[in-house]
Amino acid sequence: MKLLYLWIISFTSLSLAVNPHRLVSSRLKQSIIPPRQWRRHSSPPPGSRIELRIGLTQPHIHILENHIQEISDPDHERYGQHLSKNEVENLVAPSNETVHLVHEWLSSHGIEDADMSRTPAKDWVVVNLPISLVEKMLDTNYSVWQHADGHFTIRTTRYSLPEYLLDHIDLVQPTTMFARFSNMRTTMYRATDKLAVGQIQGSSRYELLTPSLDSQPNCNHTVTLQCLQSLYDIAGYKPQAYSRNSIGLTGYLEQYANQEDLKLFLADQNPGASNASFDVKLIDGGLNNQSSQAAGDEANLDVQFALGLSYPTPGTFYSTGGEPPFKPDLGTESDTNEPYAKWLDFILSQDNPPLTISTSYGDHEQTVPEDYARRTCQRFMELGARGVTLTFSSGDGGVGDGNPDPGYQTCITNDGKNETRFLPVFPSSCPYVTSVGGTRGIPEEAVFFSGGGFSNIFTRPWYQSEAVDEFLNKLGENTYSGLFNRSGRAYPDVSAQGLNFRVFIGGKPYLISGTSASSPTFAGIIALLNDARLSVGLPALGFLNPLLYKRGTEALNDITVGNNPGCGTNGFNATQGWDPVTGLGTPNFNKLKEIVLESQMWTMSNRK
Repeated sequence: MKLLYLWIISFTSLSLAVNPHRLVSSRLKQSIIPPRQWRRHSSPPPGSRIELRIGLTQPHIHILENHIQEISDPDHERYGQHLSKNEVENLVAPSNETVHLVHEWLSSHGIEDADMSRTPAKDWVVVNLPISLVEKMLDTNYSVWQHADGHFTIRTTRYSLPEYLLDHIDLVQPTTMFARFSNMRTTMYRATDKLAVGQIQGSSRYELLTPSLDSQPNCNHTVTLQCLQSLYDIAGYKPQAYSRNSIGLTGYLEQYANQEDLKLFLADQNPGASNASFDVKLIDGGLNNQSSQAAGDEANLDVQFALGLSYPTPGTFYSTGGEPPFKPDLGTESDTNEPYAKWLDFILSQDNPPLTISTSYGDHEQTVPEDYARRTCQRFMELGARGVTLTFSSGDGGVGDGNPDPGYQTCITNDGKNETRFLPVFPSSCPYVTSVGGTRGIPEEAVFFSGGGFSNIFTRPWYQSEAVDEFLNKLGENTYSGLFNRSGRAYPDVSAQGLNFRVFIGGKPYLISGTSASSPTFAGIIALLNDARLSVGLPALGFLNPLLYKRGTEALNDITVGNNPGCGTNGFNATQGWDPVTGLGTPNFNKLKEIVLESQMWTMSNRK
């Protein structure tokens, strides 16, 4: 009897060691309250599938954070010594134990190696599965959810993991991910419409009533390459190292960049470059339809101004595809609606990604699960550590919804408390990207839609403490008390013109406004600064923010007029120094060029 008892204990112990999932109960990993715009619609149709992304824990991520602080600090002896692809991958890789346990868990559910794909660092596992199986694996129930605008998706509000995996898996998505990343609501309107606050038209496209409208060098009527080059002191600079330089623009949501429209744009604004073109990289089924009817306003805006300013720097347009909108009655796969994930998988796998990349997409931070936001932000950090500068539009809703009317209130938290709060935008709130707000006119002032504020997820990074503290001291503790997180990452970092950009779409000129225009403008200028550095044998700028906050105030035009209303308030005011409307200000290229060269020379001389 005693021998039988010992045998049972030994067998149980062996089973636990080999298959711990069989004897260990699951524990809740995450539970959320769905955003207010979503309601539960129905159960998923039989046979529905979903692409599951599993983020494995990264025990050495803090070491990468230390590296990027040093190599992006112009006062540090390691400034500009970017890491290689392999070095970054080694620092974000999970432990062998984590890889083994997660693989064992998946295998226990009949998922074979051939069914899985992994990122080069093995920090993400991706597998396409029936939702019925995912429900068993995560001890959850998925539902079809409908957004107020009619969009459907499949999500759950909670999921669990085997207890022994809680320290080995950071997150599993799409589960609680209700964010709907979209372009920054680019606005277009008739050239004769008044520019009064609140009178800009919506997203409908309007042909200019005066297609022959000439450029205005002072940017007060129409923003062109010439006016930006004059305003930001770029005129006369001749790129020299363009063969070693590069710039990229990201496109999602079936936004296509048209080659013929670029030629028309350059013939209109830079005739010497009218034969320029750009490479296209198609990711995850992305397309780039070249019919005039398919030309995208966002994509054309980004490509035309970023490449027009940085010409002849080689440019690449990344078109990331995705599943079609989910239809609950067809049983098709769910739209995962995580556009950055597939693009980041691709770009991080490249040996030589573009040195500057602009993106004009985002969503309210509160719709993004915190674990997902943090992991995505860390992936942006990986690019910065490798020498890539990332610019993001700060958003077009001011401090939230863009509406100053106290009677029109949509800035409500989705944490169950239903409190009125400003609504920060992600990924612009990520500390490892350069967030770009918007200005207008000459002299420049903040454009009313310029997104800005303070993150509720990310704490204030080391590089902006002094500048933000100065602003908060001037603001006072009682102003907007309780409406924003005073200790959060503050954005935007900088700004650029964002109103009345002359863009060619489908062979015709239009006027476009939004911080969607500001980000590619600033990115084009960063590409020229990289050219200046590369031409004298210096590395690219990489993660830019520490340099901007330590040296940039000497080379940025401080904007002190304007505000960004929203959430029933007038928002924040532009003021002397950094502010959450225009950041540190708009660029002066020649002054920035001196700084990006002098900072490196100072570091190199001290290194000797």
